[in-house]
Amino acid sequence: MEKERIQKILSRCGYGSRRACEKLITENHVKLNGKFAKLGDKGNLLEDLIEVDGKIIQKTSHEKIYIALNKPRKVLSEIKKLDERTTVIDLVNLDEYLFMIGRLDYMSQGLILLTNDGDLANKLSHPRYEHEKEYKVLVKKRPDKKQMEIWQRGVVLADGYRTLPVKIDVISSKNSGTWLNIVMREGKKRQIREIGKLIGLPVKKIIRTRIASIQLGDLETGAWRYLSKQEIESLLKTAGNKKK
Repeated sequence: MEKERIQKILSRCGYGSRRACEKLITENHVKLNGKFAKLGDKGNLLEDLIEVDGKIIQKTSHEKIYIALNKPRKVLSEIKKLDERTTVIDLVNLDEYLFMIGRLDYMSQGLILLTNDGDLANKLSHPRYEHEKEYKVLVKKRPDKKQMEIWQRGVVLADGYRTLPVKIDVISSKNSGTWLNIVMREGKKRQIREIGKLIGLPVKKIIRTRIASIQLGDLETGAWRYLSKQEIESLLKTAGNKKK
């Protein structure tokens, strides 16, 4: 099995960012096969003993992976390559099958979660669990009171489906349009864009900033990171408490 840098293994196992894991190594919190690890050391969990402050990282052939990705515009929310267009998997250089949590349309951007934990992916993706997703949405004009009320209480879409109530607030309004903050508990295909069109508020831009308890934060567009141990625990707790 190919070996990789120790800080990469630690980060994937929930010990923080690569930089934070490098600090653990330089401050002698990490041992590799009984000796303090050094930056540049490589290993793998099937052949090597890796410890953090005396705690052995469990050897397993199938580590759980949890990733936050900031999807750019003009990137497909697809696991498999359908055509020449870039997909979210093209942005993550891992030789691992990953499930996607929180699809975004081609022209939308923001937070997507990727994991090889199929059970968690199902609990966070299936509509019946109604986990929150939060968005910053730029519409062409400032909504009036009636438009806000309609969007808040739910809208009947073209296929006859009535959307669930949402939380919606105005962030700012300029000549270029009005930014809204929208918190939803569902996510039908192109739902935000379709609602905006139906009630006279054409959507110019969509940025997802949160899925359940995970925030996009300052993650750069096109970049990705492993979730921290605390974030993973929070996600698992959220998924466990939302069964219906």
